[in-house]
Amino acid sequence: MSEQMDGASRASTNGNEPLLVVKNLKKYFPIKGGAILDRTVDYVRAVDDVSFTVRAGETLGLVGESGSGKTTTGYCVLQLLKPTEGSVRFAGKELTTMSRGDMRAVRRDMQIVFQDPYASLNPRMTVGDIVSEPLLVHKIGNRKSRRSSAERLLEVVGFNPDFINRYPHEFSGGQRQRIGIARALALNPSLIVCDEPVSALDISIQAQILNLLKDLQNEFGLAYLFVAHDLAVVRTMSDRIAVMNSGKIVEEGPAERVYTNPTDPYTQALLAAVPIPNPRRMQERRAERRKHKDVLAEPV
Repeated sequence: MSEQMDGASRASTNGNEPLLVVKNLKKYFPIKGGAILDRTVDYVRAVDDVSFTVRAGETLGLVGESGSGKTTTGYCVLQLLKPTEGSVRFAGKELTTMSRGDMRAVRRDMQIVFQDPYASLNPRMTVGDIVSEPLLVHKIGNRKSRRSSAERLLEVVGFNPDFINRYPHEFSGGQRQRIGIARALALNPSLIVCDEPVSALDISIQAQILNLLKDLQNEFGLAYLFVAHDLAVVRTMSDRIAVMNSGKIVEEGPAERVYTNPTDPYTQALLAAVPIPNPRRMQERRAERRKHKDVLAEPV
């Protein structure tokens, strides 16, 4: 690996303090109305009083339906969206009150893998330029060293570095997601927000990407905030699971406990919707889901 990947993370915490601490996080989007005056008549409460922690090297799965607020929560953690209220502390530093310059430095330790491997890569940039772009933005190394780093990063994620001069449209969805993961690793982050990183991929490719993410976590001590709507995927990846519904966390606990013995009706309804390769058991699941039909909200 490059020099950005061979040392301990720059992010540090005091004692046993978690790497990421989110408290009472809120993100409201205004609803405008009025025939003449454009005024705020109400708010969409996308994230409404959410609190959780993520420790170094840990994976917290954030799961819920479309519109539950899980992706917005991830964006607020990274300060890609400014929270309406609440606290986001990363490595002991409060992010919500940081200046733009200070936040730029912190972004080296916080990265994201986007949901759509097709839209998240610039079609006019080569693979090498995409992967090395974070190094260029943060003024790390020269052109030769950045290219060398990009080649090594591509090897780490199982992508052929001989394709470094090719363009994203030449590759499959799984290959593009590997490029996105290599880009996220370029600055040696401590935390990666995985925003439904496998939902746009075929089942067989999903398994490859999930295994890759786990291997990288074990090798580099990464912490993940793993956002997904599929409880089965989240169970595979996570140490703990937090279930979101209508902007709130309704249940949180160890992954195996939440998956096998959920206590909240919404979590039970989500589990009832998970497909299983057993027709008889699937009929039983459908019956269970009908019991919970009033709990699951319509996607927005």
